Amino acid sequence: MDYDRKSTVSSFYGGRRSGDALNTDFPIPAGAAPPARPRADSSSSFYGSANRHSRADLYDAAGPGAGYNQSSYFDAGRTEPIKGGGGEETAWDVYADFNNAGPRYSTAFGMGDTGSYRQVPSPTPYSPQTAGYAKPSTASLNEQQPGGVEMVTVPALGPEWKAEELHGMSKKAKREEKLENISSKWKRWRRDEDGLCGKWFTRRFTAWFIFGLCAAIAIVLAFTIPRVPSFSTNQLQPLSPATAPFNTTVPTEFSRAPANFSFPGMMKLQADTGSNFLPLTFKNIHASVFDLTTGRQVASGDTGHLTIPAKKFPIVQLNLNFTYSAVNDSDITWNNWYNGCKNKATEINGTRPAVQFSLNLDMKIAGLIGTKHASTQVTNAECPIELPTNSV
Repeated sequence: MDYDRKSTVSSFYGGRRSGDALNTDFPIPAGAAPPARPRADSSSSFYGSANRHSRADLYDAAGPGAGYNQSSYFDAGRTEPIKGGGGEETAWDVYADFNNAGPRYSTAFGMGDTGSYRQVPSPTPYSPQTAGYAKPSTASLNEQQPGGVEMVTVPALGPEWKAEELHGMSKKAKREEKLENISSKWKRWRRDEDGLCGKWFTRRFTAWFIFGLCAAIAIVLAFTIPRVPSFSTNQLQPLSPATAPFNTTVPTEFSRAPANFSFPGMMKLQADTGSNFLPLTFKNIHASVFDLTTGRQVASGDTGHLTIPAKKFPIVQLNLNFTYSAVNDSDITWNNWYNGCKNKATEINGTRPAVQFSLNLDMKIAGLIGTKHASTQVTNAECPIELPTNSV
């Protein structure tokens, strides 16, 4: 055999066989015919076509064949990993070209495998200088940037806002939407489709609730609202002398020139609080006394803060300050009260004329709005004081 036709594979010349038990060559029994030579693999470069390349042909551009193919070997297991340049095993990372975490295997677009991840340097912030807020020049910023800068992908801008979207963001649109929601809720409530607080306070429930609430309030007010009491005077002695300390604060005086008089007095009033369920509180009771003949005011008085019990007939003492002034002693009002208050010894039968007046009460009661009024007339009252016999 020519030197260029000889195979260098040891198994071709009966050398050591494969270690696979299924491919082990058993010895031929005695007397048996040798097995027929298997048909050559047409895909083998050793048994190739007629125009196979010879190792001796130095002018063959394709070069000599390998002398064997993949079928010449037994597949013993996994394929050995690719060895790195340093002889160490390197794991294959399919994401190495995308996450900038390892060597790059792609050489597309000029990105070689010798490159590595280059982080974009952070911009250098400028700080206020001693002379003022001086912004660094463009040249100094360019000197700080490295030669190769990685381009950062910026998301594309979204579509522009439409006119209705811009209108929906305005305060006017929000106010209109709020009013529209209120109107929609009101319509649903009137149709008894929805309640004011979820399922509660529907139209029917609200009507019954208001009716019950009004009934409860009416019952409570019937027992708590105060009633204006009625007053009556003592028919035997409507007016009585004032007691201390009020009788010391108001002087007793009658004068003809100028014509005037001044003296203290007290009136006892009996109140009727039978229509009240709670004690009655007066902020003040103001009394005004008018001469029944002339209608001129001759006295006034106040009780101040006062509380009387309910369902009873309490006595209210009202201090009065009688004061009047006239032009001369011919005044009818002055003469009426002078004759009623003079000494009994000056009269023939010892009986003084009675004083006649009308009493008006203005009451401010706690729990009631405004001022309540009451009035009465007294036609047979005795003057609370008595003048000396030598008085004018």
